[in-house]
Amino acid sequence: MAPKLSEFVKAYDVRGLVGSQLTPAVFEAIGAAAVAVTGEKTWAVGHDMRDSGPGFAEAFARGAARAGADVIDAGLCSTDMLYFIAGLRNVAGAMFTASHNPAEYNGLKMCLPAARPIGLDTGLADIRDKAQAILDGEPASEAEKPGTATSEDFLAAYAQYMRDLVDLSGIRPLKVVVDAGNGMGGHTVPAVLGDQLLAALPLDIDPLYFELDGTFPNHEANPLEPKNIVDLQARVKEAGADLGLAFDGDADRCFVVDADGEPVTPSAITALIAARELAKHPGSAVCHNLITSKAVPEIIAEHGGRPLRTRVGHSYIKAVMAEEDAVFGGEHSGHYYFKDFWFADTGMLAAMHVLAAVGGSDQTLAELAADYVRYTASGEINSKVDDPHAKIEEVAAHFDAQEGVATDRLDGLTVSFPDGSWANLRPSNTEPLLRLNAEGPDTASMERLRDDILRIVRN
Repeated sequence: MAPKLSEFVKAYDVRGLVGSQLTPAVFEAIGAAAVAVTGEKTWAVGHDMRDSGPGFAEAFARGAARAGADVIDAGLCSTDMLYFIAGLRNVAGAMFTASHNPAEYNGLKMCLPAARPIGLDTGLADIRDKAQAILDGEPASEAEKPGTATSEDFLAAYAQYMRDLVDLSGIRPLKVVVDAGNGMGGHTVPAVLGDQLLAALPLDIDPLYFELDGTFPNHEANPLEPKNIVDLQARVKEAGADLGLAFDGDADRCFVVDADGEPVTPSAITALIAARELAKHPGSAVCHNLITSKAVPEIIAEHGGRPLRTRVGHSYIKAVMAEEDAVFGGEHSGHYYFKDFWFADTGMLAAMHVLAAVGGSDQTLAELAADYVRYTASGEINSKVDDPHAKIEEVAAHFDAQEGVATDRLDGLTVSFPDGSWANLRPSNTEPLLRLNAEGPDTASMERLRDDILRIVRN
């Protein structure tokens, strides 16, 4: 019996269990369907370090080639490296990765030429349905002339492109601990920040878990979880480093700790990079999702930019960036998007901006980041509920009865108070969860709002 693709084709990508859900047959069908639905006749295909990646990539390529598409096998890639190839060559892309998920998972992220995202509302639903029909027995359409398959290594071109965007050659010497989490940062960091392929930069890179290993023997490659950066924090302090960087499994996200091992929030990194980009492109729009700190739009405006608030999720922020020609975008999950990178997200380029800011200043990262932190945040708090939407309406009714409270429904429910406190409550795309983010001008006001909402949600 064919697997039900609707169980593991998510809002922005494919993500499932290897063997029971994800098989070569599934990806061969998706490859054929992707060509049929999009009409794209050239696809770059890459994979991360998971054991199942090469076989799945080969199956996708086989299906795509039978449907008449030429395939460029890019081999080992970070997700942002695959976006680079899609932008550089103006071709569609397929990246096999499950990002930060545990070893038993894999997945697929696809994009159109120029790294334009493919989500459920931009073709993924049609690809899913077409692939399901193939798996259920409908013959896949085969081209009279099958496509060709070639292999190409893009690592050096990617490294040079990144260095051209952010010049680190003139910064003061920095000691930097990098935790790749046994993910793709172990492949890309030596090429971009080290001297593996290009001239050495004034960076002393202290590598942590650079060995590519899709079983993640040291810790999960998800730096958003505090337990997964403990080793990085300890090494930074032990080595007397200027800062530490942590990449997730497919290296499209980057997290930063200062010289004391203290995490620097993605909101502060968003504001820091926004200020740098606005210095080069005055008056530009900058996107931020609605759970970044209130300080982010304030700082964008103070630097002459136009802040644009978006829903959470890369397909939403990329779409708004393209429509508004925004120079930069940041999400509180550690995704950073750049106009100079085809509006796509790249953890590497964000890391390079941080290195340039610290290395171009006589201040420490903690001193620089302090300028971008103005409020106290709760962090994301998840609550399992039977009916997320009903709970949101219950919370909305509670605050609608209060004078001076503003609400909006851009993504879930956001409530804002005259004292600057705000909270967003939104449902998960994949689980029966509500995600709460709250912020206030001080800890007490944030905690009051947080606890008020949790009392309703968890009652």
